Amino acid sequence: MKETIERFEQLLNVGLDFMTQASESELTAKASPEKWSKKEILGHLIDSSINNLQRFTEIQFADKPYKIKKYNQNELVKVNKYQTAETQEITQLWLAMNHRVLALIKDQNENTLNYKIEIAENEFSDLRFLMKDYVDHLEHHLNQIIK
Repeated sequence: MKETIERFEQLLNVGLDFMTQASESELTAKASPEKWSKKEILGHLIDSSINNLQRFTEIQFADKPYKIKKYNQNELVKVNKYQTAETQEITQLWLAMNHRVLALIKDQNENTLNYKIEIAENEFSDLRFLMKDYVDHLEHHLNQIIK
């Protein structure tokens, strides 16, 4: 997990740098009405951090295999009104949530990383996969934001 942790830390620095330097018009521009703006993508990453922090925490004490509960991504972005939220507020929330996720990832050991999860019905993996996938997901969406 060392490489995943280092990549995660680098992504947080890159994301913070971009969000603090980008203009509001760049952050709120939309390619089309149904597409997310950069601010909304960051909001989606906040929602992802909230849901994954809960998953990563609950798996520590829940019955195994831990069943992954899906969340309504589009609805959460709309309800939280990330498009009109203060950029500084959501940037700091994104950073704070991800520092908490990062701390939890750093706290894992070989035993906990092997905790079994059920991703979908009869589709299984482990906590290591879920944590790496979280960082991959973060990287994918940060690339959309900073391009």
